Amino acid sequence: MKSSSNVFLVGPMGAGKSTIGRLLAADLRLDFKDTDKEIEDRSGVDIPWIFDMEGEDGFRDREAAMLDELTQLDKTLLATGGGIVLKPENRKALASRGRVVYLMTSIDEQVRRTARDKKRPLLNTEEPRQVLTDLMNLRHPLYEEIADYVIDTDGRSPKSVAQELTRMLSS
Repeated sequence: MKSSSNVFLVGPMGAGKSTIGRLLAADLRLDFKDTDKEIEDRSGVDIPWIFDMEGEDGFRDREAAMLDELTQLDKTLLATGGGIVLKPENRKALASRGRVVYLMTSIDEQVRRTARDKKRPLLNTEEPRQVLTDLMNLRHPLYEEIADYVIDTDGRSPKSVAQELTRMLSS
């Protein structure tokens, strides 16, 4: 049964899931959690280290276990990692345990927002734009598949997006 008291944010890196999530959680009086931060806090290492030592598959396994646990909480707003939708069991957990919001953003905006961020293992490449494009082509249909709401964050402040989402989710 879908819990209307939980909200899960999905979308590509740079969409604003963590920033908007904190604001939205405060507005909706929900506990804020971030899958990536929870993984780092509990493992004692950062995500790039996990990617280096365990590869993407190892990270995705940790992420799936964390998601399963966090989506079973109540009154929680959860910001997820961009690749969380890759595993079918993750999509099922998200879609069945709360309201899913897809924070959509363009490749141009992702490039701009992630340009100086060195903690994104998938972007440690000479062609981050191509990587972001390839990821979007793969993941966009998966985000849409489970989304109850879709909102474009391009050119908008996190506060304005959070305010719009507060209105949408409160009605």
